[in-house]
This record gives sequence, structure tokens and C-alpha cells, in this order.
Amino acid sequence: MVAPLNWGLGHASRCIPIINALIENNFTPIIASDGAALTLLQKEYPKLKFYELPSYNITYSKSNTQKLQLLLGSPNIIRASLTEQKATRKIHKEEGLSGIISDNRFGVRLSEIPSIYITHQINVLSGSTTLITSKIHQNIIAKFDECWIPDQIKSNLSGKLSSTKNSKLNIKFIGPISRFEKKSSPKKYDLLILLSGAEPQRGILEKRLIFELKNYPKKVLFVRGVFNAVELPQIAENITMVNFMLSIELQQVINESEVVLARSGYTTILDLTKLDKKAFFIPTPGQHEQEYLAERMAELSLAPYARQDDFKIEMLNRVTDFSGLKNISKAETIPSALFKLF
Repeated sequence: MVAPLNWGLGHASRCIPIINALIENNFTPIIASDGAALTLLQKEYPKLKFYELPSYNITYSKSNTQKLQLLLGSPNIIRASLTEQKATRKIHKEEGLSGIISDNRFGVRLSEIPSIYITHQINVLSGSTTLITSKIHQNIIAKFDECWIPDQIKSNLSGKLSSTKNSKLNIKFIGPISRFEKKSSPKKYDLLILLSGAEPQRGILEKRLIFELKNYPKKVLFVRGVFNAVELPQIAENITMVNFMLSIELQQVINESEVVLARSGYTTILDLTKLDKKAFFIPTPGQHEQEYLAERMAELSLAPYARQDDFKIEMLNRVTDFSGLKNISKAETIPSALFKLF
């Protein structure tokens, strides 16, 4: 069973190469999640079996006080993790699972079968409470049989997020996995905008970008990152807007784009690195992990960034001063040896 957290689409989309590798190695994946993450994987794999897990109900506040929001929501997260563990046991009773792969879902594990935890955040950045949040997370990780980190030990993208000396964690670096493949394609778009993440911040950034794009002369594809079949706003003839795209379509348009503007989510960084793209990042306000990753990409001279409230369309000109994200991984596929535990 593969069970990604529903917090944006990054956890679900980085499970796609894992699911594909399981199928290639003659496993039958069962998907368990909730919300948009579940919807995405149902659309990607309509023939697989799905279960809905309890929601963590993670949201962002308009005032950007994410730490307070998560602290206030922690009883809900604890209750959800306990409920999802009961659900996991019920699914195992029905399906006879040979293993579990949980992407940041705390309660999706069972002691009687191999249970894997996927994360790039051994350390959870939360400002002055980083030591506490990191310790709590590491205690959760230690309850799993293995922890898979989608990165390389050397030349890593995740930086201090995945750095640890905690000997209680059975860590495996599985490489910078991505659902995409680089293709040689003629350039069709000057700018590709990929939005995702929890509301209301996704919508707040969308409104700001629409305002900034009104006088932008270049060709733009704007992927809103929502599954609602709503009427799309019309900005200008040079700007195409769509609600969402599945992996095959998204791979094509990323390969066809000169520059990608997106949140600095870790899965997005993995994907754009695999495709050798020029990028501009706008981290989600109050999310320390995305802020750190955006700063890290800039410090490594890979891609510029701006804070959401400061962004102006002219800032995209800074992209030419950066090298772009470069694929340094020699691994083309996830090795079958990774699944020997099952």
C-alpha cells in the first residue's frame, strides 16, 4: 500500500515513480490517501484500488502564522494519525498487504509487516522550535522499519533538512526521484506557471500572478493546480490557463517551456532538476521548509526567488543570472533491490 499525505500535491506526485517501479517489479499497488492527493492518483491510475484515509485538515492562515496554525491543529493531526492506523489495520485485514510505503503519514504503519516512511525532512524547520519539531518527527520516523529519503548523500538538494546523526533511524537515500523524463522538445512557452499547495495561499498567489501578468507580453501557460471544473479567468490572448494536468501532459509542457515559475516545494525541485529547467521560486509564506529550499537554490546559483508579497513580473529577468537546475543523478530508474524488504 502506498499512502501519501494530502498537503499540496507534492507527496502524491513523488509517489508516482514509486508506484510505477512497484508495478514494474510485479507488485500490485493499493493507494490510500484523501483529498486532492487521492484525486490525483485516481486520475493517474484509474485501474488501481483506492482507499480513503482520514484527513489531517492542514490549512494555512491568511496571516501566514503557519506555526501557530499547525500547533492549534495538532490535536486534529494526532486524532487523524490514530484513526488512519485503525484504517490501515482494516485495509491489511481485507487485502493481506505485503508492505506499506507511507509518505509523511504518521499512522500508516503496522508492526507485523514492513513499513516504510518517505521524507526529505528528517529535520522539520519551524523557527525557534526547530529542535522540538525535528525531535518529534524523528521519534515518529523511528517507529518505521526504514526511512527513504528522495535525494543523494553527496551533492544533495535537501541540504540540512535531511542531515542527521540519529542512529535510531534506518535511513536509505534513494536518489532524486521524479515522475518525469527529459525530452528534446521545441520551445512553445516562454513561461510556465505551476501552482499547487494548500488554500488560501494557493489562491492568494494566483490572484497576485494574474494581476502581474496583465501587461506581460510573452507566451504563458498557467496551470492552476486545482481539480475544480470551474470557468477559467481570461487574462490576455498570450496567456493560456488550465485547472490541472496529469503527468504525461505536464511532462510535455515543462519540456516545452523556457522558464518555470512555481512554489519551492521539494518535489517540484526534484522534477525541475530531472528536466534541467530554468526556474523562479515563490515559497509559500510561513512554510519554513520552502523558504529554506528557495534560499538554498539561490545560494547554489541554481534559481532565484522572491517572497510572495514582494513579487513583481520584472523579477523573472533575474533567471538569466542563474545556471538553472541540473540533473546530476546517473540513476534512471528506482532499483528493484529497494523492494526486497517486501
